[in-house]
Amino acid sequence: MLATPSNTPRKILVTSALPYANGPIHLGHMLEHIQTDIWVRFQKMRGHDCRYVCADDAHGTPIMLRAQQEGITPETLIERIGQEHRADFAGFGIGFDNYYSTHSAENREFANLIYQRLRQAGHIATRTIIQAYDPVKNMFLPDRFIRGECPRCGAKDQYGDSCEVCGATYSPTDLKNPVSTLSGATPVEKESEHYFFKLGDFEAMLREWTRGEALQPEIANKLDEWFNAGLQDWDISRDAPYFGFEIPDAPGKYFYVWLDAPIGYMASLKNLLEKQPAKLSFDDYWGVDSEAELYHFIGKDIVYFHALFWPAMLEGAGFRKPTKIFVHGFLTVNGQKMSKSRGTFIKARTYLDHLNPEYLRYYFAAKLSNRVEDIDLSLDDFTNRVNADLVGKVVNIASRCAGFINKRFDGQVSAATQLIHDGKNLHLVFRDKGKTIAALYEAREYSHAIREIMALADIANQYIDEKKPWVIAKQSDREEELQRICSLGLELFRILMIYLKPVLPEMAAKAEAFLNVPPLQWQDCGEPLPQHRINAFTPLMTRVEKDKIDAMLAAEVPVISTAKESGEPAGASATPIQSNPIDVTIAYDDFAKIDLRIARIANAEHVEGAEKLLKLTLDLGGETRTVFAGIKSAYAPETLVNRLTVMVANLAPRKMKFGLSEGMVLAAGPGGKDIFLLSPDNGAQPGMRVK
Repeated sequence: MLATPSNTPRKILVTSALPYANGPIHLGHMLEHIQTDIWVRFQKMRGHDCRYVCADDAHGTPIMLRAQQEGITPETLIERIGQEHRADFAGFGIGFDNYYSTHSAENREFANLIYQRLRQAGHIATRTIIQAYDPVKNMFLPDRFIRGECPRCGAKDQYGDSCEVCGATYSPTDLKNPVSTLSGATPVEKESEHYFFKLGDFEAMLREWTRGEALQPEIANKLDEWFNAGLQDWDISRDAPYFGFEIPDAPGKYFYVWLDAPIGYMASLKNLLEKQPAKLSFDDYWGVDSEAELYHFIGKDIVYFHALFWPAMLEGAGFRKPTKIFVHGFLTVNGQKMSKSRGTFIKARTYLDHLNPEYLRYYFAAKLSNRVEDIDLSLDDFTNRVNADLVGKVVNIASRCAGFINKRFDGQVSAATQLIHDGKNLHLVFRDKGKTIAALYEAREYSHAIREIMALADIANQYIDEKKPWVIAKQSDREEELQRICSLGLELFRILMIYLKPVLPEMAAKAEAFLNVPPLQWQDCGEPLPQHRINAFTPLMTRVEKDKIDAMLAAEVPVISTAKESGEPAGASATPIQSNPIDVTIAYDDFAKIDLRIARIANAEHVEGAEKLLKLTLDLGGETRTVFAGIKSAYAPETLVNRLTVMVANLAPRKMKFGLSEGMVLAAGPGGKDIFLLSPDNGAQPGMRVK
């Protein structure tokens, strides 16, 4: 049962999770921020005082090391990345009231305050721990900066916390032959005093809070697993060198990035209030007696921090807890996890370079619910849905009616009283549906809301089809009827744009300009379009073109090919390196992007109609790829099965008339029968990277 949204003005603060300032915004980020932005825009259209704040998560070892590699300060790096993030979010119409950084005076102030209050209340403990230490770089090593052989399967070049080949998890001290990724030195064990937040002190409060209304049921159930395992003390300190805030009264010790990251929500709000003074103070939002509503939108991978550590920190420091935490699932692309090697890791900027951002806003809305479910960006479905719904239905209503109004009636629409009583009271049908659609937006049931809106669009198009204004236009004695039918069509379009405005703010702005009306608010659906002159109609949205999607995918993955002389499509198959070398020079950084993997040829078969190709099914250690390789002249398929070879794993998939090729196997030789597949050393295993 959906609750009816309140018309009483509400005070609302909304946040999205903080993107890390060490890399670009990608479409996985955009899933969350679009979901949040739609909800915020809906609340503002309803007349509520809704503030939306966010920030870059700007601390930690990776940022420090990247800045060193680039020869710049961490501050310079995070400022540059911050500008890129802001531009990407703006490109997708994300309407932050404030976008800030955790590396700020406000965040330092709140981090120190919360820590000091927790310490004074007895919720901070210290103890000595043993960590891996790089004797060359003179620093303690996070797990991800240690690599070695998996203690379970023996796979080489695995991270210090988990094996990518067999999936085992372990401690860095369990690795065989460990090395530091920073220096290549063998890590040594070294003691250090660390500071811990005593999460168990808040178990009773957390059990009650997580079983209230703050979390989705499936998230509350997941948290029971952590309660049953026992809440452990949380290590909130890191040793120098570290880019972050130094802990008060603890020289050389820094707050772990995850301590001050959520505090960035508070800092961003304070910064907003300082820039835009309002009647409300910081305590009106974050004080223990606050009546404001506070909502966090986050992904399911950071629930532990937001639903356990964060409310416990707030409780212990004397601040209010969130009203609700809205958790969403992950984004997949064409049914696969976002992957650079599969060409499905799509950066926001790459998308913006090729496609209209409102296509994606609409598609995500059409897929999102209030459940913790993964969302798949199927690019074929994306194309079909946007073209059918937005261009074929919604825009079609306006384009079918506007031409007659502009050409035959000088842009004048009919009087409102005529519209209300025409067309089987369609205006009332559309108006009354607003309550249902509003309740669905409020509940974050966007996909259901979109279905309701598109059902109305179908009704509007059916009305126009039944009335056939193009036929009436040929009869001079039916001018008034023609004007009334087309005016009602535009009125129905206007109501549809009210309902779609949280999702499509740019298209709504174009519609407002075309209809010559002020910015649409939710309550505007109650009164019909006034009798006035509209402006000339211009296309509000164009169709998704497949070649632009292909260009976007091609731009994301470096395409490597020696196939020009063989006549095969670039990137589709391996071809022998020619005996006459081609002089090609690339930078080392570009070469380093090539992802070479060991692959086992699980199956090989002839390709009907292809003179040079074999179809190979490659096993990369739990993942399979199909590759069409131009090696038929040198190898019979049956001789290749179970053989190990090397493949380029991060080529963009290429459609061929024989099927989809998902990489390239490496071979050399002059051609003909003298083509030699590269073979790895003994002991290599499928999925291992080749260095």
